Amino acid sequence: MTDWIGDVFTSDTGWNHLETLVDVRDRMAGSAGEREAAEATRDALTAACGDATLDEFSIQGWTRGDSAVETPDGEEGCIALPRSPSGDVTGEFVDLGYGLPRDFEDTDVTGKVVMVASDVPDWYDRYLHRREKYYHAVEAGAAGFVYRNHVEGCLPPTGSVGTSEDPLGEIPAVGVSKEVGSRLGRKYDGFEVGVSVTANAHDATSQNVHATLGPDTDEELLVTSHVDAHDIAEGAMDNGAGTAMVVELAHALAGREDELDTRVRFVCFGAEEVGLQGSEYDADNRDRDLIRAVLNLDGVVRGRTLKCYTHRFDALGDAAEAVGDRFDHRVSVSHDLNPHSDHWEYVKYGVPGYHVSSETSGSGRGWGHTFADTLDKLDPRDFREQAVLLTELAVDLADAEFAVAHASEADIATALEDENLAAGMKITGDWPYGN
Repeated sequence: MTDWIGDVFTSDTGWNHLETLVDVRDRMAGSAGEREAAEATRDALTAACGDATLDEFSIQGWTRGDSAVETPDGEEGCIALPRSPSGDVTGEFVDLGYGLPRDFEDTDVTGKVVMVASDVPDWYDRYLHRREKYYHAVEAGAAGFVYRNHVEGCLPPTGSVGTSEDPLGEIPAVGVSKEVGSRLGRKYDGFEVGVSVTANAHDATSQNVHATLGPDTDEELLVTSHVDAHDIAEGAMDNGAGTAMVVELAHALAGREDELDTRVRFVCFGAEEVGLQGSEYDADNRDRDLIRAVLNLDGVVRGRTLKCYTHRFDALGDAAEAVGDRFDHRVSVSHDLNPHSDHWEYVKYGVPGYHVSSETSGSGRGWGHTFADTLDKLDPRDFREQAVLLTELAVDLADAEFAVAHASEADIATALEDENLAAGMKITGDWPYGN
């Protein structure tokens, strides 16, 4: 039967929820807006499949105040990076280019204000996360950190610092646009500049949203996203679209519930943008041996073609490619590890998991983590096509005939070493495997 395809392609359930989320405007972790968005998601999942709930947990809250980069000629525009500590620092300005590990090794940045770009060169063998560059600066003794966007458009980037052990960062950190960064590097390299941040760190709570469909099996398929977004934009791409897609899949799978051999649990996490805290909380309080797989949606709809990171679980790659072949619609599969979204809090323990995003032109986050992460960047056609593919993929993963073996933690650790990811995770405090 294929009637369900027409129902999904003409449904406005998910897209309407996306509009609800972006209209909240500020979904920062621990804020009233994040709570409002979680409650709206709970209500949408209840309407789709019944009896959704909130599971609350404590986090380190952070609310931005003012920030500035002070130069000999006046103030340059910037935004504080979430969980930057408050502070006023001055020091010699150093434009460290891409901020590769060897750049820090080759340059003395002690007591200086360091600027690094948000991308890496084409020839470099891996992506360097913002927090890795930040903690290289901290370790090297820098006084302040300036994160320069590589995307044009006068868009300063945001993104958190801090670690799970120490949620607040150690030195003041701000983001500047490509244009401001270019001016800073051209005019002030070697001159004294100042960086100032005021912010309110406080106790807060976040929440995960849960709902289930299908038979009452011990084993579960998790279909996940994150509700929170950075406070500077609508968070349409990151990750309103992912949460809206979870709602759409719940609606679609409710119509195919008799095809599910395994219970499907929908989880829309809170506090992803400040250290994967919602998924960490859930993974720590769940029997991970009973998770068949994690289908994590973060970055869907940004482009027309789905991109599935499978973390070396071959059965997951085969399943995604089979769905693409069945619908004659290309699905991109990467077997690489990607430790930067909510799936990771399960995959790092060996639970099979996808990170599903979408192919885009350019490098890095594009409009993500900037003021330009807005609804107008997304296409309802892409949403509907991807909803069809992801619905079918979820049904396949929940089928009694589908099997994927868990890995050992040693397997994941070895893979991280193979892909040259381990060193950066150790710098940021994200390495979970001891010495």
